[in-house]
Amino acid sequence: MPTIARLDTQQPDFDQALERLLSWESVADTGVRDAVDEILGAVRSEGDTAVLRYTAKFDRLDRAAVSDLEIPHDRLQAALESIPAEQRKALEMASARIRRYAEHQLMRDWDFTDEDGTVLGQRVTALDSVGLYVPGGKAAYPSSVLMNAIPAKVAGVELLVMVVPAPGGELNDLVLAAAAVAGVDRVFTVGGAQAVAALAYGTQTIPAVDKIVGPGNIFVAAAKREVFGTVGIDMIAGPSEILVVCDGETDPDWIAADLFSQAEHDEQAQSILLSWDDAFLDRVAEAMDRLLEEMPRAEIIRTSLDKRGALVKVRDSAEAVAVANRIAPEHLELSVADPQAMLDAGLRHAGAIFMGRYTSEALGDYCAGPNHVLPTSRTARFSSPLGVYDFQKRSSIIHCSAEGAAKLGETAAALAHGEGLTAHARSAELRSR
Repeated sequence: MPTIARLDTQQPDFDQALERLLSWESVADTGVRDAVDEILGAVRSEGDTAVLRYTAKFDRLDRAAVSDLEIPHDRLQAALESIPAEQRKALEMASARIRRYAEHQLMRDWDFTDEDGTVLGQRVTALDSVGLYVPGGKAAYPSSVLMNAIPAKVAGVELLVMVVPAPGGELNDLVLAAAAVAGVDRVFTVGGAQAVAALAYGTQTIPAVDKIVGPGNIFVAAAKREVFGTVGIDMIAGPSEILVVCDGETDPDWIAADLFSQAEHDEQAQSILLSWDDAFLDRVAEAMDRLLEEMPRAEIIRTSLDKRGALVKVRDSAEAVAVANRIAPEHLELSVADPQAMLDAGLRHAGAIFMGRYTSEALGDYCAGPNHVLPTSRTARFSSPLGVYDFQKRSSIIHCSAEGAAKLGETAAALAHGEGLTAHARSAELRSR
């Protein structure tokens, strides 16, 4: 039976209690950072040799060359053809929905002509290459492959390199099938910080990329943080989170299952329920007690709820909106009669918002269409879900006419002289005469 916290916004210490609940220390201790720095340095200086050494050490996969760690396309296709028909249909349906949603996110070129004939605009281009990290071994995360790879391909990325650890040579056919469906270009059975280093710096066999995306363990997260600047990264993700707002009219079993859906990820995941119906909070607590033992990952769920879960009584829906904005959750379920009204009442901060009683967060994880790579740890206050725009970049376009150069040159020169940058001023003035 989980001992989930009960909070009430009317408690004198509510603000402090909420802050304690939300606090989470990110990424890595000194030991992890030191180990990661050593691996990054070795791969940067030794290339393939270091990748092979660390792959043999950590994944028990001893190969003569890094080329032996690459999975050929026909193996990906064979995996797609060998999985059960139901799984293949699910992969293809999810892929189509993710792709259709992503196509709406494409940024496009635009320009306008100023009154003096100067053309100003924006040029949008795709990144040349992207690396995708996928957890491997016994774990199967085909949804992660689809959610990261498909937006990249919709954006127009030409080279998408996937790395996936294969401890002891163990590969998951569902993950490989997802790579085939998503159009991944190259796949290497390399994991850990050494995979991140190979993608960031390049080796004799693994190409360097422009950006690295995808989830991983604490060593992968620390490595991504360290290589940022050499390459782009998607984000440093924290534990999974769900915040459910309910008016007390949804089946308590549904809400209990929704809270479990994130708690089962790991012991640090966070599940919070807000309601202005105190009796409903009791019914959900009873449902969790009753349903928990049915869960194969009951111990993980119990620990997560004990450590970081909460049932929170708020005064009304308006206060629920205010508290939700403070929490800025990764996933926000509005399990209420009129979710649109609540959204319009000022909800601003959430990675993804699930509207209405029938929209479970799990649908977003797999097949609804929007991306499941979302900001965590309150970063939804200033960041957004992964999307096509993360694989595109913008260049400003300025094309001056003679009249425009003369007009703008006077302004630019005046400001440049004010900053003491004479050459800047002269460059503008020469075209103003």
